[in-house]
Amino acid sequence: MIVAISIGAVNVPVGDVWSIVLHHVTGTGTAPADPALDQIVWNFRTPRVVLAALAGAGLAVSGAVLQSAVSNPLADPTVLGFSYGATLGAVLAITLGGSVALAGVGVSAAAFAGAMAAGALVFALGQRRGRMAPTRLVLAGVAVGYVFLSATSFVQIQATPNELRSVLFWTLGSVAGAQWDQLPTVGAVVIATTVLLSLFGRRLNVLLAGDESATALGVDVNRLRPLLLVLSALLTGTVISVAGGIGFVGLMIPHLVRLSTGADHRRLLPLTALLGAVYLVLVDLLSRTLDRPNELPLGILTALLGAPFFLWLLRRNKSLD
Repeated sequence: MIVAISIGAVNVPVGDVWSIVLHHVTGTGTAPADPALDQIVWNFRTPRVVLAALAGAGLAVSGAVLQSAVSNPLADPTVLGFSYGATLGAVLAITLGGSVALAGVGVSAAAFAGAMAAGALVFALGQRRGRMAPTRLVLAGVAVGYVFLSATSFVQIQATPNELRSVLFWTLGSVAGAQWDQLPTVGAVVIATTVLLSLFGRRLNVLLAGDESATALGVDVNRLRPLLLVLSALLTGTVISVAGGIGFVGLMIPHLVRLSTGADHRRLLPLTALLGAVYLVLVDLLSRTLDRPNELPLGILTALLGAPFFLWLLRRNKSLD
């Protein structure tokens, strides 16, 4: 994160970055001699890098939990429609923000509401006889996602050119506009939800054995699975509400951790959060250095890296045959 803060249109020595960050966080040391340098490091780059880390951690943990909850290795927040719901909410707030219906509703709040609405719809459609069926959940998520995507495309057609520029942020994802006042809420949700989900590590391990085995071992699957899905939707909606639609993080990172450390969720979830944070910080660094002075949306790079991984996973996972 310190290296990512130091690199940009204006490169800042790592030592100066340390000094500026420590001065603002702890109050120790001397204030930077160059106010412009302080502005670049503390007000522009540091919140951006912190938000990228929080977004990567949140999406990765959400993907890991969803894959276990629905017993599908290809599940992630995008597959279950959460991302598309958040995008529709944001686009509606951007294009209809002056109307009575959305007056006073911020774009981030609308994106969060959209993600939760998509999650609620998927949960309702994924049930059969009062019980959640993993396969039905995935199919419902794909269907709901396409419905929300179609609605988003329709709204975009009605948008003005100026509105379309803002819409691109939510469809492709970016942390370029990160501000300090956004971070406390996102940080609290990501950290608290990750810790809470880690406490369910043993139950998630049992859930991997199948519903019948989990029930025989004393786990109430019909209560656990909805709780896991709600927490994942909360995590995803919070992240997307400030970072836009970023795909494939929730798919790639959990699998990479499983390949290296195994499937024990007590170890998997914390390591997934850490690797997800590092991954998205690096992707954001690439997004603003590959085509200087222009910036690439995060969604382009995560898709470019994630799509080949998705295809490799399809070939490797024989359980999908």
